Amino acid sequence: MNGLEQSLKSASDHAADPGFQSLPPANDASVASDRGVRSVEARLLRRLLGFLGDPPFEFVLWNGERITTSRGEIIARVRIRDRATLLGLLTDTQVRFGDAYSEGRVEVDGDLVAFLEAVYRSGASAGQKGAVFRRIQEWLHRPRSNTLAGSRENIHHHYDIGNEFYSLWLGRTMAYTCAYYPTPDATLDEAQEAKMHHVCRKLRLRPGESVVEAGCGWGGLALHMARHYGVKVRAFNISKEQIAYARERAKAEGLAGQVEFIEDDYRNISGRYDAFVSVGMLEHVGVANYPELGRVIHRCLPSHGRGLIHTIGRNAPARLHPWIERRIFPGAEPPSLAQMMQIFEPWNFSILDVENIRLHYAQTLRHWKELFEASSDRVRQMFDEKFVRMWRLYLAGSIAAFTTGSLQLFQVVFAPQSNNDVPWTRAYLYQD
Repeated sequence: MNGLEQSLKSASDHAADPGFQSLPPANDASVASDRGVRSVEARLLRRLLGFLGDPPFEFVLWNGERITTSRGEIIARVRIRDRATLLGLLTDTQVRFGDAYSEGRVEVDGDLVAFLEAVYRSGASAGQKGAVFRRIQEWLHRPRSNTLAGSRENIHHHYDIGNEFYSLWLGRTMAYTCAYYPTPDATLDEAQEAKMHHVCRKLRLRPGESVVEAGCGWGGLALHMARHYGVKVRAFNISKEQIAYARERAKAEGLAGQVEFIEDDYRNISGRYDAFVSVGMLEHVGVANYPELGRVIHRCLPSHGRGLIHTIGRNAPARLHPWIERRIFPGAEPPSLAQMMQIFEPWNFSILDVENIRLHYAQTLRHWKELFEASSDRVRQMFDEKFVRMWRLYLAGSIAAFTTGSLQLFQVVFAPQSNNDVPWTRAYLYQD
């Protein structure tokens, strides 16, 4: 039943109700009273809550029945509109919960991030009980492929829905990847700027060098490298909207002579460069394509070269939540560090540094979600209510994924094995 908890977690997170303050605690009488529930649906939900370790939340059915197994404070209530919605949740929770929330057939009252965290932790406590269920769900919800044609279609689904939409909540830098907070109270824009410097210091960029970037987003990092470190950059991306935006930005900032934005797949990168960098693209490559990515990096890095890959990841191999993969990020597949080694080992790349900044991503997502909520009326005008609820679920659910450690954020620095031009200590990472 790990799938159910993941879906509940996503829904709870994204269903944030800013006006909700607290829920009354469940007492022994209320817990005892629902032992007398008579409907089959209520009995199923009671058993499910017990399976999950009696998490501190409550279901409220369309007929007014309330089901909880917790004797502590209830942190959230899940309201289910009708029997058909409940049956859908029980048959395919991982996808149906997100869909039902998006369509308004499920509501969640309470502290949604706390609810999500409780569901994740309940899933972990269930241990091997849900192993068979998870394998069935993974077979049913296999991610979409990342062939040349498939990757273009997957990226179009997520990134080409309009630059205006993303500009409402990504901040000034238009960086859609984890920021780096030098202090916990840094602003989103300050943290994104700090992330770009952090990446450049790890790559030890020098004026006059050449850099190739795989998956450049709206061009912020490429322009930052050119402006602050005096390098020339070729940046590859298959999102038409992002490339158009990045080219206009380069012209406006007077950097078109230093940065070339190319609308093409990373597999078609050619030439030789002093450094390779990829921030937020590996999630879209697919583990099956890691050997090919390694081949690309090998042919474009000379012996003195170095590289950095920044990616969402996992502690152990697992697929992305199927609702996220289906509705938000088709083809996405965050890797474990062991899976990432399929990029490096065949070509004898040496791993120089690994950093995990997952809590920085939780903070980044909090800032994104705040801006998204502040712009929700505009988003509703651009799309519809279902879209607003769907993206609220995605953003809020992601916060809990990083705070509970279900997702990680890895930055891996590497170089050809013969490269001895490596720092003696890590002090260089923290110098201005």
